Amino acid sequence: MSSPVSMPSKRHAAAAEAYVPPPALPDADDRTRDRVLSAVLENGPVSAAELGDLLGFTPAAVRRHLDHLERSGVIEVKRVAKAGSGAGRPARRYVLSSQGQSTLGDDYLNIASSALRRLQELAGEDAVREYAEERFADMERRYAPEVEAAGDDITARAMALSKALSRDGFVASAHSIEAKAPLPAALSSVQLCQGHCPIQRLAAEFPVFCDTETKVFSRLVGVDVRRLSTLAQGGHVCTTHIPTGRLAATASPDVAVQSGNPYQESNNQQERP
Repeated sequence: MSSPVSMPSKRHAAAAEAYVPPPALPDADDRTRDRVLSAVLENGPVSAAELGDLLGFTPAAVRRHLDHLERSGVIEVKRVAKAGSGAGRPARRYVLSSQGQSTLGDDYLNIASSALRRLQELAGEDAVREYAEERFADMERRYAPEVEAAGDDITARAMALSKALSRDGFVASAHSIEAKAPLPAALSSVQLCQGHCPIQRLAAEFPVFCDTETKVFSRLVGVDVRRLSTLAQGGHVCTTHIPTGRLAATASPDVAVQSGNPYQESNNQQERP
């Protein structure tokens, strides 16, 4: 005959086996690292000291989180020469790595890449180009009213474009660079940067996506632009050089989009990194 305590013991054992603990909540370190990672994405290339000022962390705290993120492979260090420092030691600046970029919204890219390769096999390069043009034509139609509302000033149009890109998750910023004497004012420019590209891996395999996006930017701001670097080709940001020394073209980008071939009239020159 079983002892009085044997049955409760078996029931307790069965209950223990069936128990599934609730998922652990992210601890304070995880939440803080997410903040650091977001700050690197939005401000990179950025130094540890700058991150500390932005986030209100001590230098020791921010470096601890940066070291963890670097070991995890989601950020990396870029060596950047300090302006006016001569041959001094380059400063350490943090940016997202390719692995870090891939965690921020490139779901289904393997499927998309496979589909585009098949499309290229069946219908050729032109079919892929037409697909890229259709994709960015929607962006151009949506952005055109905002950019047009900024008027004819190229800098204002570039800032409006940057704002529209950021709203769509490209983490964009625009920095005005004024040419100082004795350089001519015509050399003034805006550097438009995009810290995130949701199709980075796809664009690495099919550069036509970067080419097409650059043409859209050119038509939107109304001047020829140059792509100086891209995430897809290994840059830490996508950087577009926009000259601001002359007025924008008067033709609305909508006119080009509504014509039979929206990319026929663009003559921007792209420089690959």
